[in-house]
Amino acid sequence: MMLPDKKFTDFIDQNRLFERSGTLLAAVSGGMDSVLMVHLLKSSGYNFAIAHCNFQLRGAEADADQQFCKTLAQQNNAAFHTINFDTQQYAAENKISIQMAARELRYTWFEQLRQQNNYTVIALAHHQNDAIETILLNLVRGTGIAGLHGILPKNGWLVRPLLFLTRGEIEALIKQNGYSYTEDSSNASVKYARNKLRHEVIPKLQQLNPNLEHTFENNLRHFRDMEVLLGLRQAELKKELFIDSGDDVYLQLDAVKALNPQRLLLFKLLQDYGFNETAVDDLISVLNKHSGKVFEAANFKLILDRDKLIITPKNKPADEPVELSGTDNSINYGDYKLTVLHDDTPLIVKDNPMAVSVDADKLVYPLSIRTWQQSDAFYPLGMKTRKKLSDFFINLKIPLHEKNKIPLLINGNGHIIWIGGHRLDERYKVADNTKKVTIFELYKVK
Repeated sequence: MMLPDKKFTDFIDQNRLFERSGTLLAAVSGGMDSVLMVHLLKSSGYNFAIAHCNFQLRGAEADADQQFCKTLAQQNNAAFHTINFDTQQYAAENKISIQMAARELRYTWFEQLRQQNNYTVIALAHHQNDAIETILLNLVRGTGIAGLHGILPKNGWLVRPLLFLTRGEIEALIKQNGYSYTEDSSNASVKYARNKLRHEVIPKLQQLNPNLEHTFENNLRHFRDMEVLLGLRQAELKKELFIDSGDDVYLQLDAVKALNPQRLLLFKLLQDYGFNETAVDDLISVLNKHSGKVFEAANFKLILDRDKLIITPKNKPADEPVELSGTDNSINYGDYKLTVLHDDTPLIVKDNPMAVSVDADKLVYPLSIRTWQQSDAFYPLGMKTRKKLSDFFINLKIPLHEKNKIPLLINGNGHIIWIGGHRLDERYKVADNTKKVTIFELYKVK
C-alpha cells in the first residue's frame, strides 16, 4: 500500500510545522506510531535523525526496543541518539510519578539534542486518538478552554506531523506495508489513566458514536478557534484596562466589575501573574466589600484598593537601614538617593514634596534611613499630638504595597524626622529661633 505522502506533507505545510531545509529530530519509541512517522519522513524526502530513550523500566524488553530503533536508524541512513535513564531514582528524588519522571527526562534530553546538533524541530508521533485521550483526561481532571484544544500540531519546538491520522489508520498502514515495530507491554495495562480511557472508556463512546474521531476532529477545530477568539479579547482588554505604574499594574474597579463574563475574563487577565481560579473566585466575592484585601500568587500580590485593583511584585526583603554621618553629602537607599545641604540661614523649602528643611541643631548623628515599622509614630507637621504611622498612611490613602517603599529619615535619638516625600515631624521644623538648617532631598534613581 502506498504511504499517504501528500496528506503528510500537506498537513506539515498547512500547519507550518517545519521546512524541507535543515534536519529534524524524530522521537522514536519503536511502536507503530513512531515507526510510521520515520517511514513517512523518509518517503517524503525530509532529513531527520532519530532519538530513543531507554527508561530502564521493562528490563530486556526495553533493551530490545533500543536495539530495534538503532537498526531502524541504520536502515534509513539517519543519525541515531540514545540514552539510558534511571527513571525510578529520578522519580524518587523529585517525589513525582514514574510517568512524570519519564516525561521530564525525555523532553529535557530532546531539547538538549536539538540545541547541540542544531535540529530544526523535535517531531513526535502523536495522532488523533492521542488528542481525544488528552481532552478526556483534561475534562476528568478539570480544565479551562486551553485544555480542550487537545494536542497542538506545533508547540514551540515540538511538532506532531501525524495528527491527521487515527490509530486505526496507522495500524492499517503498518500492516499493509509490512513494517516491523515493537510492542510496549505496559500499554496494555489499565493502571494508567490514559490506558484506562483508551481500552475501556473510548470503546464505549465509539458505540454511541462510531465516527468519534471525526467528531472530535471538528470539536478540536471549534475549541481552537474559540481559544484564539478569547486570546484576542484578552489582548484587547489588557490594552484597555491595564495602567502601568512602574513595577505595578492598576485596573480600575468599575471596569473590572463591568466585565462580562466576569469570572472567565478576569481569570484570563490575571492568569499571567500566577493567580488561579480559586483566587479569582475569592476576589469576586469581596469586590464590593473589603478594600485592602490582599491575594497572593507565587511572585505577585493582588491588592483590592478603594477604586482599583493593584498587581504588584512581591516585595523583596526590606533594605537594611543606611547610616548618614554629619559629613555625608549624599547616600543611596533602595530606589532613592538622598542629598544633604547645610545652610547657615533658616531657609524653608516650599513646593517640593521631595525636599525638606530641618532645624540642624536638633539633629543627632548618625542619622539613618529605613522603611516603616508597625510600631512607628511621629508628630505630623502642624499637629501637637502623636500619630501612628499606620494611621497616617491610611489617612493619605497610600496603598499597602506603597508603604513599604517610602524611605523614613530617622534621627540618632530614634525619632522620625521626615516621611520622605510626605510629611516632616513637627519637632524638627524650621522655627523663628532656628539658626541653621539642613536641607534633605530625595531623588528616585531606579
